[in-house]
Amino acid sequence: MTATLIWILVALVVIGLYLSWTAGRLDRLHARIDAARAAMDAQLLRRASVAQELATSGVLDPAASIVLYEAAHAARQAVEEQREVAESELSQALRAVFAESQQVDAVKEAPGGEDATVELAEAVRRVPMARRFHNDTVRAARALRRHRKVRWFRLAGHAPFPMAFEMDDEPPAALIERAA
Repeated sequence: MTATLIWILVALVVIGLYLSWTAGRLDRLHARIDAARAAMDAQLLRRASVAQELATSGVLDPAASIVLYEAAHAARQAVEEQREVAESELSQALRAVFAESQQVDAVKEAPGGEDATVELAEAVRRVPMARRFHNDTVRAARALRRHRKVRWFRLAGHAPFPMAFEMDDEPPAALIERAA
């Protein structure tokens, strides 16, 4: 009788340790999601700021400046529910403005245009990487949260279900080619 109780107690301790380890792992994934989201937000803000700065610099033609400025401003001011759409529209505006390599060359020839082009190309290149890192972390947390043990024992606590950030982040090809 005593041996049976000891084995039951050992089994409960092992199960408790396993559940505790799983909850800790889930907590670490949620912390990584927060860090990845902050890094992605910083890259998106940097891209919008550089685009807005370029739009107001006077090196672009007036129509391109207006399109780029409005898209960058909308991306910077978007509320969370509209952020994916606003960022996608900024990507589309960047592709429209820098659709041809002649536009990139014209910007590079203007005073300060070389630095602005390189800075924008770097910002545009980093957004897909930051978004991919964030979405990979979200995918891992969602996979763990789908396990029965996590749901049954409520190991996620009150943390919101992680959501991926889906947007059009394809960079303008002419900008990436010419800025390199």
